[in-house]
Amino acid sequence: MRRNLFEAEHDDFRESVRRFLEKEVVPQQAAWDAAGIVPRDLFAQAGSHGFLGFAVPEEFGGGGIRDFRFNVVLNEEIQRAGVASACLGLTLQTDVTLPYYLDLANAEQQARWLPGIASGTLITAVAMTEPGIGSDLAGMSTTAVRDGDHYVVNGAKTFITNGINSDLVITAVKTDPSKRHDGISLLVIERGMPGFERGRNLDKLGLHGQDTAELSFIDVRVPVANLLGEEGTGFSQLVTNLPQERLGIATAALAGATAAFDLTLEYVKERKAFGKPIGSFQNSKFVLAELATEIAIGQQYLDNCVTAHNAGELSAAEASMAKWWCTELQGRAVDKGVQLHGGYGYMSEYPITRAYADARITRIYGGTTEIMKEVVGRSLGL
Repeated sequence: MRRNLFEAEHDDFRESVRRFLEKEVVPQQAAWDAAGIVPRDLFAQAGSHGFLGFAVPEEFGGGGIRDFRFNVVLNEEIQRAGVASACLGLTLQTDVTLPYYLDLANAEQQARWLPGIASGTLITAVAMTEPGIGSDLAGMSTTAVRDGDHYVVNGAKTFITNGINSDLVITAVKTDPSKRHDGISLLVIERGMPGFERGRNLDKLGLHGQDTAELSFIDVRVPVANLLGEEGTGFSQLVTNLPQERLGIATAALAGATAAFDLTLEYVKERKAFGKPIGSFQNSKFVLAELATEIAIGQQYLDNCVTAHNAGELSAAEASMAKWWCTELQGRAVDKGVQLHGGYGYMSEYPITRAYADARITRIYGGTTEIMKEVVGRSLGL
């Protein structure tokens, strides 16, 4: 079914992204996976092509266009090229962290940080999760105690994407430990601040090229000038930005499902058993027919969500629907793809195998499927 989401400028942007990925990322993917991290220069290269700052105001070196369709194109092309492992950090910067700097940062903060974010010379992260608390953000124990013109931060975070490479870490802290949600604030902790330490680059099932780290804070003195928004509003700020984060994950997941489908369709047309292509067997036809249908239906809903988000009308429940449906669909697509590849689907050199490993996390990060269903259920008055 023809998609009506994009205009000519998005098609041109897509071609630019595709050329960049094929030239600068695809040849390096295996080496970066082995290293467990991408070079910082990847962000600078992406920034020089305008892939990180299309929503940043022109005065700070960006494109000045807040249009999530550009984010969609970037996510789709990354999945198409099979380089999610290398490029998750880029989309974290465009989909997840940038809105905080655009919507919450004051004029001084924007002048200080946005040029580097747009150019890729400043790499960003967001640190919410702590060891042992899972989705219960109100239960965090990282504190920030006011001391004159500084906050003194103590605590730890884990599972932080861009954790090793990051220069600016939006950190959820308790400025009032006596409260739960109303005690949370957001501080930007910067590379090089004394007491800010990075722990292990975590060894993961998939996304091996993406640095995911533990962070610790021991008496880190963070200027009050690094507070995003007002004290005690951190939780509401996080909630406000979650629909875009979840929409970005859904977009990447559906594109990942599509890429897995395409890989598998090509394989079953060429692979032969009992003297004929395995795609000619009824089971193969039915499996792929089901996936093709689910992907087509999911794409229409997701495109409508993008249109609603651009209009400022996407609800938290709608974004949660998109997130859980598309990530679960991606899980089915990569699993069925591995099955139809047979033994080759278990070999690391095959793209479907890497896609299988990389996809598993999408049903967890950004809010688990179970949390998404809880959000949807509450929207029904349940």
